[in-house]
Amino acid sequence: MEQECVIEETKGNIKIITLNRPRKKNAINNEIYIRVTKILNDAATDDEILIVVLTGTGDFYSSGNDFNASNDVPVTDLSRNLREFINAFIRFPKILIAIVNGPAIGIAATTLPLCDFVFASENAYFYTPFTKLRIIAEGCSTVTFPKLMGVRRAMEMLIMNYKMSAQEALNCGLINYLHKNDELHVKAWDKITEISNLSSDSVLTTKRLIRKFDMDKLLETNILELQELQRIVKYSNLNSKL
Repeated sequence: MEQECVIEETKGNIKIITLNRPRKKNAINNEIYIRVTKILNDAATDDEILIVVLTGTGDFYSSGNDFNASNDVPVTDLSRNLREFINAFIRFPKILIAIVNGPAIGIAATTLPLCDFVFASENAYFYTPFTKLRIIAEGCSTVTFPKLMGVRRAMEMLIMNYKMSAQEALNCGLINYLHKNDELHVKAWDKITEISNLSSDSVLTTKRLIRKFDMDKLLETNILELQELQRIVKYSNLNSKL
C-alpha cells in the first residue's frame, strides 16, 4: 500500500499537517501542494480550529520542491498550484506554526516567515539555492527575508546560496525557538498548548491586526515571483531543446 504523502490529524482545536515522504526527505510534489492548500483553506473557515501545525517525518522538515516529480506536471499547472499553496499561507487567518525537525530547503524555508511561530531543531539548517538551480526565489522571500534579516543577509541567502544554521536563524528572527533535537516536540507542544488555551478572539484579532498591512503586498509579490519563475523555466526548457 502506498504511503500517504501528507498525514492530517486533529487534536482539539489544533490541526496537524505532517509531510510524510521521509525517503524523499519530504520533498514537495504536486499532490502535497494541492493537499496542504486544501487543508489550510478548510481550516481557515473551520470555527473549531485555532491552530495549524506543520512538521515533517524523519530527519528533514522538507528538501523543498520535488523537481523530478515536477517534470511530469505542466509548468502552468505547477505554477498555479504553487501560487495557491503560498496564498493559503498568506491568507491563513488562524495561528500557523512550523515545527522544523530538520533541514528546510527552498519553498520549505521561504514559507517560514509566513508562519506565526517557528520552532526548530538544532539539527536544522535553512538553504535557498535558487540561483544555483538557475531559478528565482519564491514564497514571497524577496520581501520577507529582507524584512526579517536585512538586505545584506537576504542577498546572501537568495543570491549567494548561503546555508544558514539554526542558531543564525534564531539570531535573525527567521525562527522563534531553538531546541535540542530530542526535546523539540515536547518543548514546542508546551508552547502550542499554551496558545491553544488562550482566548481565540483575542489571539486571532491580534494576528489579523499584525498581518493585515502586509497581506496585499505579499499576494502581489507572490504573483510577480511566480511570473518570473515561469518565464525562466520556459526559457530554460526552450534552450534545452535547441
